[in-house]
Amino acid sequence: MKRYLMALTTLFICFVSYSQDNAVAQKLKAESEKTIVKKVTDTTNWTWLRGGTININGTQGSLKNWSAGGDKFSLAVNSYVNYFIYHRKGKVNWDNNLDFNFGMLKTTSLGVRKNDDRLDLLSKYGYNLGNKIFLTGMLNFRSQMFDGFTYTDTSKVFSSSFLSPAYVLLSAGLDYKPSVNFSIFVSPITSRLTIVGNKQLSALGAYGVPPGKTTFNEVGAFASVNWMQTIAANVSYKGRLDMFSNYSRKPGNVDVFQTNFFSFKINKFFSATYNLDLIYDDDVRLFGKNGTSAGLQMKSLIGLGFNMKL
Repeated sequence: MKRYLMALTTLFICFVSYSQDNAVAQKLKAESEKTIVKKVTDTTNWTWLRGGTININGTQGSLKNWSAGGDKFSLAVNSYVNYFIYHRKGKVNWDNNLDFNFGMLKTTSLGVRKNDDRLDLLSKYGYNLGNKIFLTGMLNFRSQMFDGFTYTDTSKVFSSSFLSPAYVLLSAGLDYKPSVNFSIFVSPITSRLTIVGNKQLSALGAYGVPPGKTTFNEVGAFASVNWMQTIAANVSYKGRLDMFSNYSRKPGNVDVFQTNFFSFKINKFFSATYNLDLIYDDDVRLFGKNGTSAGLQMKSLIGLGFNMKL
């Protein structure tokens, strides 16, 4: 009986030990097979936001035996291309925007004329100081691609070309950006370089550049407002307002450049558009008697045509 009890006790102890060892082994195995999940806290990778718009508008008209009069044939084609790339890396923002406008007009009486031509590149690099305010450096290049003429009733006068004029603006200041679609940039230190590369225009002292020179640099204060907005389900707006004041020469005569572009979506690929550009530059003396006074330059275009988001 004692041998039986001893054998039973020994068997029980072995079973308990085996159970404990097996439980420990199973726990160790389960721990070793667990998938390690790490929280992603790395914010060093760039965040990219890309997009844009391609818009092509065309209008055509023809008349035959039309008692009210008019050109027998007219054709106008206008295009607008916008592309932007925004970068984000921690507290660093880098915004890049390209605009290109070009348009041609052909009529029986006037022939072929250019009615739109603008190339505009804007780049801003900023560091977030907090409260949506960025310490920012800005570079802006603005010119055109092709020759331009000023037309009279009997003649045309060569007035512009690629890099004639061109404006290169380098600025440092503060940029308030409450959202990705809106910003206000203010700079007390801005350099604006005006370029007139064409020899004929340079000899005339066009666009405020001294006669015979190809460049003229100004230092002053600068402010810029940029805004993109979806006004309604089928209406969008993109606009910009730039203002520059020369410290050393007539600081009260502020140069203004404003561009506005509205798109009214009809369906996926067709839309109506309205573009309004306003420029006042005290150095551009194309208006008034004998071209001795500056004036407000305005360009307004309405179109219906192809539209595609990028």
